[in-house]
Amino acid sequence: MASPGLLTTVQDLGRFGWAHFGISASGAADPLAFRAANLLVGNAENAPALEMTLTGGEFVFEQSAVIALTGADFASPIPLWTPVELASGETLRLGPSRNGARCYLAVRGGLDVPLVMGSASVHVMTGVGGRPLRKGDWLVIGDAAVRRPRRPAVNPPALAGGATLRATPGLQAHLFNDDLYRTEYTVREESDRMGIRLQGPALTAPTGGMLSEGVALGAVQAPPDGQPIILFVEHQTSGGYPKPANVISADFRRLGQLRPRDHVTFERITMEGAVELLREQENWLLKL
Repeated sequence: MASPGLLTTVQDLGRFGWAHFGISASGAADPLAFRAANLLVGNAENAPALEMTLTGGEFVFEQSAVIALTGADFASPIPLWTPVELASGETLRLGPSRNGARCYLAVRGGLDVPLVMGSASVHVMTGVGGRPLRKGDWLVIGDAAVRRPRRPAVNPPALAGGATLRATPGLQAHLFNDDLYRTEYTVREESDRMGIRLQGPALTAPTGGMLSEGVALGAVQAPPDGQPIILFVEHQTSGGYPKPANVISADFRRLGQLRPRDHVTFERITMEGAVELLREQENWLLKL
């Protein structure tokens, strides 16, 4: 690898079943783009692939390979959302993001990396599963393709400079008014894979202490300063801040593409509506 870019890690869809040890699932920040990249090259959806954040890397292929780039619109010499064959010795150079935060690079056959607790995902905050890539690292292409490469994706998900996040009520929603849904927030620079920190008019959080309890990906927490934090893929597994809302599963991809200074609004949705949006997303993947 000639250059890894700003932050490039090996990811899959995460490691599950370890929350009681304080280890969250981690995995791809935009699971829809990740799954699509693997499907396009003929891999199983969970095959290890690369996640690049804000800036792409420079990769030298020592053997011919079929790859796909999906997710954010990184400056690239090849088209996104379509399988592309690279020749032996070819170099792929990717530039900065023009829209969105994360781009995925899947290679036909997957990346042959060790599994830790059943997953290839790098948990950046704890080091479980490895570390971000560095200049000079090399990765072995596996032989785990399961089908032929797919045709280019039709109507790939659009990205905008910000997002409307659909949310269902959190466990403590009854303690809050509707301010969360009336306000536009800005993504703060301190955001990372653990939490997306927002800046805007403070929520009026309930007074008094609260016992810590298990927390979920996408939970919107209201800390004492009233500035919301959306728990992200490397979130802590328990917390004691009240939660007015939880971002729906179909919008996890939107969380994964948020950049610092993007604008965010929240929209209330029913559980039935959330399930229908997830069904539509799965139907789109089936059409690849």
